[in-house]
Amino acid sequence: MKVAVFSAKSYDRQSLESVNRDYGHELVYFSPNLEIETAKLAAGFTGICVFVNDTLDAETLRAIASKISGSKSENDIKLIALRCTGFNNVDLTVAKELGITVVRVPAYSPYAVAEHAVGLILTLNRKFHRAYARVREGNFSLDGLLGFDLHDRTVGIIGTGRIGMIAAQILHGFGCHILAYDKFPNPACEAIASYVSLFELFSKSDIISLHCPLTPETHHLINSEAIAQMKHGVMLINTSRGALIDTKAVIKALKSGKVGYLGLDVYEQEADLFFEDLSNTVIQDDVFQRLLTFPNVIITGHQAFFTEDALRNIAQTTLQNITDFENGNPCPNTVNLPS
Repeated sequence: MKVAVFSAKSYDRQSLESVNRDYGHELVYFSPNLEIETAKLAAGFTGICVFVNDTLDAETLRAIASKISGSKSENDIKLIALRCTGFNNVDLTVAKELGITVVRVPAYSPYAVAEHAVGLILTLNRKFHRAYARVREGNFSLDGLLGFDLHDRTVGIIGTGRIGMIAAQILHGFGCHILAYDKFPNPACEAIASYVSLFELFSKSDIISLHCPLTPETHHLINSEAIAQMKHGVMLINTSRGALIDTKAVIKALKSGKVGYLGLDVYEQEADLFFEDLSNTVIQDDVFQRLLTFPNVIITGHQAFFTEDALRNIAQTTLQNITDFENGNPCPNTVNLPS
């Protein structure tokens, strides 16, 4: 199958090409994100392969599904293969209208993301990043590096799918008390976690880690009202989707001390920032720049998934999804389109 791979970095090409030896698809790589301005690059392909910051809104979908230059053979996109779990960047209603199938990677390495979340917790708490910089400068003072024992602390896990469950297991191993919230409780979590209401989780947790999808219901789940219910000095961790957090509300809470620590691997407006080298440019996002001024904030550039194991699994599942579609076989990873 001839597939256009958008947002293709060197590591994407390497992992996909390595696995594609067993599949034989015709993969053509494009560095830019897919959006309306780059939709013309999809001409001549049957499928497209995209990542989290590609924009598949109604306008873009209609552009890639149309005969861009009027030639019958020029463009006939029938498949969108997501190299990620979430599909909030796809207008599923329009995809259905256009007869486009959407497939995804529901699980690649839940350990990668869960372990990164715990890494953010440890770094914020014990200030490894600041200690590393000090020692390299010959400064061995401990002032300002005081942390706390994770043992006996209460951690709230919002979303107990594969990733949230593994994060809970790891933190349970530290001796933490685990509170959990999920619309669909996971029986595998019940041995180590107590399912409670969001209000109880907010009010009792010393650390809150987000592991839920972005939906209209969870958009800005962490807002000023939610923060008001939390303990003073709470630690917030988000390795899921940026828009789960109202960034401006969190900045206000950081200034007051209500939020004592913030660890982000995702950000509401990350599409214009993450996965690119902007070190020689002036970043225009004032909200993001404000976050960087806080000493108790750590931001990583959507790298929680980024392990050898995860990239291999993403490539394997993505190419199998494409093969299933091409052969007309049922694909377990097809996204259910609106009825």
